[in-house]
Amino acid sequence: MTNYALALDIGGTKIAGALVDRSGNCSFRSELKSIPQEREAMFGQVVSCIRQVLAQADIQVQDIAGMGVGVPGKVDREKGIAVYQNNLPWDHFPVVRRLREIFSVPVILDNDVCMAAYGEWSMAGKSANETFVYLTVSTGIACSIIHQGSFVRGAGFAGELGLLKIQEGAGLEGSLEAIASGPAIERRMQAEQDRQPGYTTREVIRAYRQGHPVATQVVREAVSCLARGLHTVISLLDPHRIVLGGGVMQNHPELLTDLKRELQPLLIPEQHAALDRIRVTTLRGDAGLIGAGLRVF
Repeated sequence: MTNYALALDIGGTKIAGALVDRSGNCSFRSELKSIPQEREAMFGQVVSCIRQVLAQADIQVQDIAGMGVGVPGKVDREKGIAVYQNNLPWDHFPVVRRLREIFSVPVILDNDVCMAAYGEWSMAGKSANETFVYLTVSTGIACSIIHQGSFVRGAGFAGELGLLKIQEGAGLEGSLEAIASGPAIERRMQAEQDRQPGYTTREVIRAYRQGHPVATQVVREAVSCLARGLHTVISLLDPHRIVLGGGVMQNHPELLTDLKRELQPLLIPEQHAALDRIRVTTLRGDAGLIGAGLRVF
């Protein structure tokens, strides 16, 4: 079983775990709800998820090559510490040390978007001659850059595209994440409609497709702001490939057409070829698990 790694994709809503083989195939998947209110309870859920995967596979932890773990926010990869997240209670939490105290196998820790980027890049051929960008639009917005086979990390906080400041018409102002993430779309719709219970992103986008005037305004503004974010990425990096993932895009791939329509006028003619290099993920929710697993090998 050393041809398998145990992968974890840890978020503020859920913890996903699975075995991943060297070809990127996932099996024995398990999911548990996150407990973001308390750090030890949250860690206990992670341990439970690992044990569920091992039990389903009917193997011992010594039978795997190691564990790959993706967590949100800033991480210290060398020290194995989850430094900062806005949706988990793990301020400077020693994830790797704590896991190794229970499971005596190698543990690789990285940011969850980097893990998903690695999964997408690997399954797309793992070209070391390109600049590859993975952009997630989900609970938050962020991107990860792989240039000639290596991550571009800067001083440690590179890729936080969601922090980009946006000034749009009609007084719309704030960070890209505050306008175009899933929770932002829900919150802005709720502010206009005042419905109990509130709207889900799926409901807002469905209403947009049906011509609902408020939903149309909310989604069009979100798409317009995402286009500005993509314009920044293209102008700065001119990537060979851009893959869009996260719940908002993978559940609504039809938004890519709208996004390209908003993006095209922002580009000069020499940049128009970039429109054909943008696609929506085909790995859907497994990208983070696949990347985390493959990083072990």
